[in-house]
Amino acid sequence: MRAMVLKEFLELRRDKRTMAMIIALPVLLLVIFGYAASFNVDRLNSEVYGPGARRVADQLRAPFHVGTVDASAGATDARDRLRTGSADVVVVTGASDHATAYVNGANLFAAQTAVAAAGRSHGTLTPEVLFNPDLKTSWVMVPGLVGMILAFIGTIVTAIGLVRERQSGTLEQLAVMPFRPADVIAGKIAPYFVLAAFDMVLVTVIGCLLFGVPFAGNVAVFALGAALFLFVVLGLGVLISTVSRSQGQAMQLALMVMLPQILLSGLIFPLGSMAAGVRWIGYLLPLTWFNKITNGVMLRDAPLWSLALPLAVLAGMAVLVFTAAVLRFRRDLAPAMPPVPAAVRTTEPVTP
Repeated sequence: MRAMVLKEFLELRRDKRTMAMIIALPVLLLVIFGYAASFNVDRLNSEVYGPGARRVADQLRAPFHVGTVDASAGATDARDRLRTGSADVVVVTGASDHATAYVNGANLFAAQTAVAAAGRSHGTLTPEVLFNPDLKTSWVMVPGLVGMILAFIGTIVTAIGLVRERQSGTLEQLAVMPFRPADVIAGKIAPYFVLAAFDMVLVTVIGCLLFGVPFAGNVAVFALGAALFLFVVLGLGVLISTVSRSQGQAMQLALMVMLPQILLSGLIFPLGSMAAGVRWIGYLLPLTWFNKITNGVMLRDAPLWSLALPLAVLAGMAVLVFTAAVLRFRRDLAPAMPPVPAAVRTTEPVTP
């Protein structure tokens, strides 16, 4: 019995990845839930329009944080600003003391806070929720779940599949063939890309039909964002496979990559309620930016220019991740056979 216990401890000590997961995962969960597990939004990016804009802006208190004050703008401008995601609340004033607070319902937690705060204004603010008038959780969760499913297939399934091929000796066979690392990666991830794209369409259609989630925006913009996000998560799966010796190790690393994305992407906990350090971690995760695209396209019909930042960030991430994956694979696919020596020239005797 004592020998068995000692043997298990020695094996665990040699398995550095498992030890890292045993130690790092609880600390990661503690930090995430300690600093990020909050549904309270204490700051609403607000703008005030209309003839009495300055007067109303001076009266607004927390959680409303007033930025732009424009006496010449009106309700149409307010809707446009919310559609682009530039503000959480736009208050439109009239000649009287009464004002309408247009609320971005696609940002669920901020919208709930705005409606509650408007209700405490004793009738001077009437909230009108746009893009998700009933504040349904499913309307916000379904676009986010599309990204989660793509991340799951792209990261976990790809990493495990490539490690399985490594264990079966397929990669060693490729090492003696005239393939470039980029060609190998493209060939390996193509099936996963097609599978993930099919699942994306399936989940999006079922979500819209089953839960009544609208698809108000441009399909091409949605597809562009999904393609960029898929390249990022597939590249992460390839990177994980290059540093894993077994499928168990690949699963461990993939889960450690997936967990922060699920918890810190703004899908479960609002980014605005997180501590500054944890919030910046969220901005380094690809799922955070893809959620902005799916939410903007499906619920708000956001124009392409307003999604330029998340699209550019995902494009940059895709380039960085695939460059790293190619460099790692170049090392793994180094020719297994020694170089062929140069041909030796022989000189035949010349007969007179």
